[in-house]
Order: sequence, then C-alpha cells, then structure tokens
Amino acid sequence: MRTLPVRRSLHRHNHIMGAERELALSIGLLAFVVGFGGMTWVAGVTAVLIYGGGMLVARRMGKADPLMVRVWMRHLKQQLYYPAKSGIWRT
Repeated sequence: MRTLPVRRSLHRHNHIMGAERELALSIGLLAFVVGFGGMTWVAGVTAVLIYGGGMLVARRMGKADPLMVRVWMRHLKQQLYYPAKSGIWRT
C-alpha cells in the first residue's frame, strides 16, 4: 500500500500574523483609512493605536479558537428572544 504525505498547508487555518485573515485585513484597512484620511499626526497616532490594539485582540481570538470570528458573527445574527409559540403551520 502506498502512503502519501499530508501537507500542513492543506489543512491549517488561514491566518496572518496570528489573526484570522479577513479580520487582520479589515483592521489594516481601517487603520489605513484613519491614518491617511486625517493627514495629521493625531490621525497617524490614532491609526497606529487602532492597528496595534485591534491586532492584539485579533491574535488573542485566533489563539483561543482559530475560527472565533465566524462563531462571533453567527452569535450576533442570532435572535435575542425566541417566543414560546408554535409556528403558523402547526395544527
């Protein structure tokens, strides 16, 4: 029987700098827009703080659970209250 190696790149999660790819790119884009939108040193410092703080939180989320952003987004979509009643098609 022939064995084939399983490459790590085929089954590991897609992370950039320890954070999920989409979240890291979104944080970078937000920091870029704030930094170049203001064109002042205050906007630059704010952009650096947004990027540093956002990546710190995103890396912690990625370390705790590699898919935590998707779980968090699904949690936000859920309803806060499900009334105790049957559907309209129940008899």
